[in-house]
Amino acid sequence: MPTLAAPYDYDAALRACARGEQQALHGLYQQESRYLLGVALRIVRQRALAEDVLHDAFLNIWRRAGSFDATRGSGKGWIYVVVRHQALNVARARAHEVSADEDSVETLLHERQGHDAGDAYALQADMGKLHDCLAHLDESKRNSILYAYVDGCSHSEIAQRLQAPLGTVKAWVKRGLAALRECMG
Repeated sequence: MPTLAAPYDYDAALRACARGEQQALHGLYQQESRYLLGVALRIVRQRALAEDVLHDAFLNIWRRAGSFDATRGSGKGWIYVVVRHQALNVARARAHEVSADEDSVETLLHERQGHDAGDAYALQADMGKLHDCLAHLDESKRNSILYAYVDGCSHSEIAQRLQAPLGTVKAWVKRGLAALRECMG
């Protein structure tokens, strides 16, 4: 008659990690890495990036194992939360990245170096017009646009700041930008 293996004790493994027992971290990795990779992959959508997320998450698990509190939840749940947060942080950071090839960067640098006093005056005039156009928007649209383009917030972050539904914030940004284009036109 086959014997059933005892269930894996995630809590004990995390306590062992907190004591500096590397074998415990290895055991956690062996037990859950393939599933945790799937969690990361669903969030970041690139295998190589998901593998990096998993690596960094296990470093965080190792460093923060001492902060695990079994009275607040299961050890298994805790490691999944660590991986999920790491993946979300990477996804958010990538959403704010702007990629440019070397030719684009060179072109921008040459254009920037070519600005003269006339260009500075035109830029100042455009900024004044933008200020006036923003002033004509209602407060919710103006704040949504400023949070998005000045502070670099995502739609969900704007929704949190303004305590408004996500769909409403998306509509405010879209309508506000349309109004700005028309005003600046």
